[in-house]
Amino acid sequence: MNNLLNIQTPAQGQAHALKAEYSLSNHGLTNLRLAYWNLPPEALYEEIVFRGEGRVVNQGPVVVRSGKHTARAAQDKYIVRESSTEEDIWWGEHNRPYSRVMFEALFSRLQGFVQGRDLFVQDCYAGAHPNYRLPVRIVTEYAWHSLFARNMFIPLRNAEEYRTHVPQFTVIALPSFRAFPPIDGTRSETFIVLNFEQQLAIIGGTGYSGEIKKSIFTVLNYLLPKEGVMTMHCSANQGDDPDDVALFFGLSGTGKTTLSADPSRKLIGDDEHGWADDGVFNFEGGCYAKVIRLSPTAEPEIYACTQRFGTILENVIYDPVSRLIDLDDDEITENTRASYPLRYIENALLEGHGGHPRNVILLTCDASGVMPPIARLTPAQAMYHFISGYTSKVGGTEVGLGEEPEITFSACFGAPFMVHHPARYAELLARKMERHGTTAWLLNTGWVGGPYGVGKRISISYTRAMLRAALSGALDQVDYYSEPVFGFQVPRRCPGVPDEVLYPAESWPSKAAYDEKYRQLAARFVENFKKYAAAVPEEVQAAGPKL
Repeated sequence: MNNLLNIQTPAQGQAHALKAEYSLSNHGLTNLRLAYWNLPPEALYEEIVFRGEGRVVNQGPVVVRSGKHTARAAQDKYIVRESSTEEDIWWGEHNRPYSRVMFEALFSRLQGFVQGRDLFVQDCYAGAHPNYRLPVRIVTEYAWHSLFARNMFIPLRNAEEYRTHVPQFTVIALPSFRAFPPIDGTRSETFIVLNFEQQLAIIGGTGYSGEIKKSIFTVLNYLLPKEGVMTMHCSANQGDDPDDVALFFGLSGTGKTTLSADPSRKLIGDDEHGWADDGVFNFEGGCYAKVIRLSPTAEPEIYACTQRFGTILENVIYDPVSRLIDLDDDEITENTRASYPLRYIENALLEGHGGHPRNVILLTCDASGVMPPIARLTPAQAMYHFISGYTSKVGGTEVGLGEEPEITFSACFGAPFMVHHPARYAELLARKMERHGTTAWLLNTGWVGGPYGVGKRISISYTRAMLRAALSGALDQVDYYSEPVFGFQVPRRCPGVPDEVLYPAESWPSKAAYDEKYRQLAARFVENFKKYAAAVPEEVQAAGPKL
């Protein structure tokens, strides 16, 4: 908000109560009307409503709209190319180079844009592990983005920590500030530019809050592998045994958040983690769950969070009179989201740190309807499918994606956020899995009985039953059959799942049609893997499908 009339706002009197000595002038942000430092949720609520950014709805969450962008603008992300990092970065489709000169010009205009305006600051940490946590600062134009940062990252503990906080990376998010492509060399008015040399990310032209969290995730994906920490786009939970940790790799829409929020297990985190020498740790202090058509019976823990004060409901529809939300309404987008602190999940592991994984689950949403619902993988197969990152993007999680699933391969189940070559992450993962005796599974949450539009999506109750059997060791006691195309080991039986579900070919009207569709998918795997083959061992190359 550009407060030209200098109107007193609700939290103005407390704006500097938790101000850091390392001020915004250190980032070149000067001549502001006012900076609001580290406001708590209650004060941010007042600012959100006062500024017309959102509305409080039934039982206390705040509903906001992200504007034009309701998903990540993946094609508008850039990394400044400079000598200290350029040799390490996997340049290409997901890490587009941006010149230092253009960055300086763009940032200079941004500095002019903020003069006379209000900004919100949240000082926090990314990473629950004390040895690997990154002090960060999130500077935002919107009060609701400041609440998002407070939900999603790890807050400081007291006033003294706020006073002495010095960020090692800063994100500045200004949706109202737009690039001018002919001058700035961007694809559009929207930009997300990371500068590792200056420890700075700037975001403009988009109000989608996911850009803020994914910018920090990208930073950690660059820094931590250099210290031997495996960085992962995954959710994680833990059983009663500290070493009964399960990791769930997968893109948005594959079930990471839903499946990891298990009442019988403790939630470590729902999206981003590191695997260090002493176990797995969460990068975040909150969850950012997709909530379209969320079920109070199938996902009770997440559903309950949509009814709580402090939760941000992004692009969720509500009735302006009753203030009741409608999680089934996709009028704005399929990619409706809820941001809430991790502590809102009753069985969350609040310290954010668990033991070593006993099981790794690679989640795929197969829109072709041909992959088995669950399969046990060899170490080489696990690396092959981790690098491939096959799934079907669903529900508008990226700009330009419609309702119909789109088959995609996203290296490491998160290629847009991976800064090093995928082989580097795969090697780290393989080394840690071998050292700790981790078992890998492929879990398909996609379609059965035919492809999208013909078959139906597999029942969440069956998926949960297969997952429970894998994690409990029940699948260690059953016979397996070898699937002929990929060589997967598929269980013949699973407690709580009809036998026919485990034989996907039998659910198709035509076995010939099934075989043809499966071979088409296998051919796409082979073609996609060619770009990584030279950087991986021969046994991983050989673990792909046989045509």
